[in-house]
Amino acid sequence: MCWRRAWGLEWGAAQTNKNVLNSSVQSEVLAMLQLSQVTDSLFISNGRSACSVPLLQQEAVTLCINVTKQQPFPSWDVNKVRIPVSDDPTEDLHRYLDQCADAIHQEATVGGRTVVYCKNGRSRSATVCVAYLMKHQKMALADALQVVKTARHVVSPNQGFLSQLQRYEQELEAR
Repeated sequence: MCWRRAWGLEWGAAQTNKNVLNSSVQSEVLAMLQLSQVTDSLFISNGRSACSVPLLQQEAVTLCINVTKQQPFPSWDVNKVRIPVSDDPTEDLHRYLDQCADAIHQEATVGGRTVVYCKNGRSRSATVCVAYLMKHQKMALADALQVVKTARHVVSPNQGFLSQLQRYEQELEAR
């Protein structure tokens, strides 16, 4: 028996549903295969997109910050920094925030562009981008997080990283 008849679907309805599903999947894939621009000199992405040489060339990326323990670096000749942190609320990403924010700032100062990425481009990379905006763009945590979420809608730092960003904000205010 045809699965369409088993589910009570007519060919037209099944075809329409298939087209809607394909369109939805294609939109999600396209959204995931891009470098999302946070500022003129900063992008956030997932590991797959960040290793795409055509995307890196298109955006003239000169520094890749890989916030993972295992994701690869692109094969393209760019400056590379690895921040060996898992997406675990108990991981200490805080100790790297100044280093990353300063590297992004330094790259921008010399006309370079940075992509920060982790496996899915949601938590670790977002935390680093937010820290940069807080330190070098003088933004409050809530504002910086909103800027990054606007650039990449899937952004959602885990609770541990959000707590570390709150601590970082307090430290920046005290400096």
